[in-house]
Amino acid sequence: MIPILQIDRLYGGYLPAKPVLQDLQITVQPGEMVGLLGLNGAGKSTTIKHILGLLLPQKGEVRVAGRTLQEDPLGYRAAFAYVPETPELYDELTVREHLELTAMAYGLTGEQLHSRMERLLTEFNMTDKLGSLPIQLSKGMKQKVMIMNAFLVEPALYVIDEPFLGLDPLAMRSLLELMVERKRRGASLLISSHILSTIEPYCDKFVVLQRGRIVASGDMAALRRTAGCKSDAALDDVFYELIKEDRR
Repeated sequence: MIPILQIDRLYGGYLPAKPVLQDLQITVQPGEMVGLLGLNGAGKSTTIKHILGLLLPQKGEVRVAGRTLQEDPLGYRAAFAYVPETPELYDELTVREHLELTAMAYGLTGEQLHSRMERLLTEFNMTDKLGSLPIQLSKGMKQKVMIMNAFLVEPALYVIDEPFLGLDPLAMRSLLELMVERKRRGASLLISSHILSTIEPYCDKFVVLQRGRIVASGDMAALRRTAGCKSDAALDDVFYELIKEDRR
């Protein structure tokens, strides 16, 4: 089985002589949800930027659906959708126009756009905002637009960075249910979040970063063993034990 995301011995960052990421090994299989965890500055955003192709590896490689960015730029980018931590919308485009632009970029048919858009608008309670511009939306609504754009596409991989910021409880539940549904249909998800108690029941495994290195990875049982925690310890407690050196 070919992994949907394969990060192999990745070294990278912003300065060639000082890689932030060191020897990262991350694999996400089809139908798997992986949590990317770490304190601020641990390397989560840098890892995501390498997946998105915004940063190029200094050593090692990143493959999405078996492709590297260099081998097949269009195929690589078409294989994933991204939900950023901070909503980034075009001031002059309405909610409808954002969705139409995304559909055009990913080659969706008019029928696919309509059916998927209607469901997402209903799910996130945004039907009455279809003609609204970003300036007329709250931060939470802008985040919903970013989420709807990503899930409109139905790619092989979803890269999701702190998606719960600004969302109300109902929208958080809708997003989690949508992620579970896509996972059941074979999509893969890499999600970075500080709200550990929320993602713990949904992720199949976790990768914990500290100072640009992986300090633990695997399912909850593996993380508990690495941290020396009890077999019923919650992810919050396990994470604390794994990174507590940086809290001193």
